[in-house]
Amino acid sequence: MFCLKTEPVSDVQVIKDVVFPAELSYRALLVTGPPGSGKSTLIRNLGGWSEEGYVDLSMSKWWTAQSLSLRPREIHLGFPFQGIKEALAVFEPQWLEADPPLKLDVDRICIPPVKRYFWSVDWCKRYAFEFILPPAEITLQRRKNRAKSGTHYVDNDLILKQIEQQLYIYKYAAQYLLEQGLYVYVREDNAGPPLRIIL
Repeated sequence: MFCLKTEPVSDVQVIKDVVFPAELSYRALLVTGPPGSGKSTLIRNLGGWSEEGYVDLSMSKWWTAQSLSLRPREIHLGFPFQGIKEALAVFEPQWLEADPPLKLDVDRICIPPVKRYFWSVDWCKRYAFEFILPPAEITLQRRKNRAKSGTHYVDNDLILKQIEQQLYIYKYAAQYLLEQGLYVYVREDNAGPPLRIIL
């Protein structure tokens, strides 16, 4: 089983009462994570763009998508999976109903090009991906509480194993994106300290 290794970020700054890595530009922030992780709460606290965005990581030049132009912002990720042509978010029925669980196909994740010229855009450093990845048990309880309001269809028929699988996909993707040169950090809760992934 894949395990994401992290350590606390030592050099930090505080933006609107939230602790971030010191090198982070506030306007570069893209907040992501599985359902119920706390993305919307963090974006509201920061006064960021309240409307959710979506990015298909298997799409050519996803890094130029209009949904990424407004930051800080909550972003849902579409992942490529083995044996499935189109990208899926981890709350879509095709992903939820797959048995056995679908495996992430990292070979189909498109990575921004390396900056070659002084005047060209450094796409790998343009965005800072914050992955909010709380423990599965905490996420399950939050989502069960949220399900009582009936506002989120993704909270219906929850089981712990499903949430563990969603977290696994996000953890694996976070490490892969970091390995490819993108700016990525994680936190276990929207109010928790930032953590750096150890490669």
